[in-house]
Amino acid sequence: MPKFVYDFTEGNKDLKDLLGGKGANLAEMTNLGLPVPPGFTITTEACRHYLEHATLPDGLEGEVNGHLAALEKRMGKRLGDPADPLLVSVRSGAKFSMPGMMETVLNVGLTDESVHGLAEQAGDERFAWDSYRRLIQMFGKTVLDVDGDLFEDAIEEAKEAKGTKDDADLDAGDFRALVDRFKAIVAEQAGRAFPTDPREQMDLAVKAVFDSWNAPRAILYRRQERIPVDLGTAVNVCSMVFGNMGLDSGTGVAFTRDPATGQQGVYGDYLQNAQGEDVVAGIRNTVPLTELERIDKGSYDRFLEIMETLENHYLDMCDIEFTIERGKLWMLQTRVGKRTAAAAFRIACQLLDQGLIDADEAVRRVTGAQLAQLMFPRFDESRLGDARRVTKGMNASPGAAVGKAVFSSEAAVRAAENGEDVILVRRETNPDDLSGMVAAKGVLTSRGGKTSHAAVVARGMGKTCVCGAEELDVDVKAGRFTAPGGLVVEEGEVISIDGTSGAVYLGEVPVEDSPVVQYFEGRLRAGDGDELVEAVHRVMRHADDRAALKVRANADNPEDSARARRFGARGIGLCRTEHMFLGDRRQLVEKLILAEGEEERTAALDALEPLQRGDFEGIFEAMDGLPVTIRLIDPPLHEFLPDLTELSVKVALAGDGADPQDRRLLEAVRRLHEQNPMLGLRGVRLGLVIPGLFAMQVRAIADAAARRRRDGGDPRPEIMIPLVGAVQELEATRDEAREVLAEVARSTGVDVPALIGTMIELPRAALTAGQIAEAAEFFSFGTNDLTQTTWGFSRDDVEAAFFSRYLELGIFGVSPFETLDREGVGRLVRIAAEEGRATRPGLKLGICGEHGGDPDSVHFCHEVGLDYVSCSPFRIPVARLEAGRAAIG
Repeated sequence: MPKFVYDFTEGNKDLKDLLGGKGANLAEMTNLGLPVPPGFTITTEACRHYLEHATLPDGLEGEVNGHLAALEKRMGKRLGDPADPLLVSVRSGAKFSMPGMMETVLNVGLTDESVHGLAEQAGDERFAWDSYRRLIQMFGKTVLDVDGDLFEDAIEEAKEAKGTKDDADLDAGDFRALVDRFKAIVAEQAGRAFPTDPREQMDLAVKAVFDSWNAPRAILYRRQERIPVDLGTAVNVCSMVFGNMGLDSGTGVAFTRDPATGQQGVYGDYLQNAQGEDVVAGIRNTVPLTELERIDKGSYDRFLEIMETLENHYLDMCDIEFTIERGKLWMLQTRVGKRTAAAAFRIACQLLDQGLIDADEAVRRVTGAQLAQLMFPRFDESRLGDARRVTKGMNASPGAAVGKAVFSSEAAVRAAENGEDVILVRRETNPDDLSGMVAAKGVLTSRGGKTSHAAVVARGMGKTCVCGAEELDVDVKAGRFTAPGGLVVEEGEVISIDGTSGAVYLGEVPVEDSPVVQYFEGRLRAGDGDELVEAVHRVMRHADDRAALKVRANADNPEDSARARRFGARGIGLCRTEHMFLGDRRQLVEKLILAEGEEERTAALDALEPLQRGDFEGIFEAMDGLPVTIRLIDPPLHEFLPDLTELSVKVALAGDGADPQDRRLLEAVRRLHEQNPMLGLRGVRLGLVIPGLFAMQVRAIADAAARRRRDGGDPRPEIMIPLVGAVQELEATRDEAREVLAEVARSTGVDVPALIGTMIELPRAALTAGQIAEAAEFFSFGTNDLTQTTWGFSRDDVEAAFFSRYLELGIFGVSPFETLDREGVGRLVRIAAEEGRATRPGLKLGICGEHGGDPDSVHFCHEVGLDYVSCSPFRIPVARLEAGRAAIG
């Protein structure tokens, strides 16, 4: 029989798969001798069984009975005993932190009888009835699916009747009345009475936590964070300790370093006379953790000792939840804390300098996604223009966000679907706001601190967030907020929020390049005094040293090529020559297509060749000494021709007076029209059908390279033949290219060697790679088209049509155009790599689809043994970092 329940004394931090992060870390703190309330964890295996079979696994009830009996013996109390009740919390805890996405029920075991015993034991009737109303409220919302606003409205009415806005002013009688009101709400809304059997409360709460794994907000969060769907959650049953027993009690959340900036110090929030949910919910404004020294110096000093112990043990910044019960400190949770991108880089280097981690581990501690966040623009406060600063809150999650103010998650989602940028404005956020937070560019709240739900979730997602802007009076129902001085901002007005400084502006604030982008551009150097830039420099330097994969750029002009080189590109992996035929040159392509004989075709090609040569000279100069892979013209011909319908109408309306050139063009458009151009006359097929087209391009490449060599340069061209499906296509085109290269070498007296290879973007090419490698000196995987042809759908046509539904159903964990589909497309890449190198051991392998800048895809490319990845210039630093992380493992 599998073991489904573990006491906190039995686990450790390495059992996160089984015990979830919370349970594993509670066990670890118990093992360290820290003050953890006793309890036990029900495993993720039990959850998976329950979700699959809709019933608890055999043996679980007996194990829970045994552990509950042991807990009762240890505590000297029985669950829900009328005279001296043992109360427990029932809390979720998955392997990966999902803050606020799943359920918690506190004070389980309170009933109409045991509430009197709790009051007597605590000597505080108000505390007992407050605890009881909290249980009914959380149980009703979490377990019985009652609308939580009904409970909140009842509390607001009680405060209005009392003439106060603060929960702390309600007395025992008020809470007793709320208990009756809450029970009536439960009976009316849930169709059953609130359960009076303590064990039934606990069992139903456990099932509710299991069910919350598949709650819509949890599914959305997992999709956003790419957390596997099949992990399940553990359940932690922990003996209650109370922070709401008076002013000598309280609850708090702390970080061993600032999660926003990474600075060392004491960071966190504390609330006197409160339970833990009060802090993260943000419904009451907290005091800084440093205030605890004044309130309770003994607990504060002990807590600092524990913070140091945990950071040195976990070798990382820790996120800690704690409660003080009448002067006694209790640890309720710890985990490696979520942090902003800037904090991640700073903390990695701090821990490296402290000797707690090595350079490899410092690189592991940061991600390409975090580096991308640091490259986003920031506000340029020297050019405010018409923007007006209206207030300042807490700088909870850095970045610059501009958008229309909206006051509900539903409005944020609707606006985002319409392509509008919005800022979600709330008093405080809760887990139900996740969809709006995902849709919005940033989040602004008037309540809560750096450990509130809004702050923690925004940091995890890399969203800009300003919390606790207390000067704002947010009226969610009316869709407006009022700022100091009586300024009213209505829904739909543009605001700007600065998550780095906490500033809030009315209007749009201009942005400027971030310091990290300035560093990559060479405008700011490491050592100039910017701590973040120095941290990025140190991490990137070690990542480059460790990387096996080179990183190239997808660039089609000298400007992009030069920028890519500044960003660290080791060459160009994809130069798309079709981009060079647009604009004014399009007419020359039309002449080529309309050419009726060799003379007209040659004239059109002769006009195009010098233009192509100039393009290549500029790119070779920018990438001097580095390889430049040039893809011969690839796109469907329809991209260079007028629209069939528009041209038909134009000619028809003109009648007999139609321009002869338009008539010829219409005839050509009809002749070349394709129902599915993506699978039609393009790539190598185009070069074989239009004699001289590829030869012209190869001649332009060779001439440009020869001129650069004569001028003292070191051009290194690589000629890539696209859309090859059969080796015979490649052989014919390769032979023509070699003849042209030899001819240019004879005529110029300069021989510039050029590799000739192909783009693997069709399943047949991947499956016959052993044959194709006989004629190819390199493979470059065009994973955009390879994904389209493997799945059988066009990206442009289907992303809006059904991708969102596929994500909801779990058919896609993430779009296959964002991250390489390892099982399908990835397997084709692996087959082609292995069979290609079996034929030609020195075959150079790379990837040039935009997957080359995706972190997960970069790791796959490392595993398969590719030589390089290629991506757009802005993503090059991300790919460099991930190449290093992939090599480190």
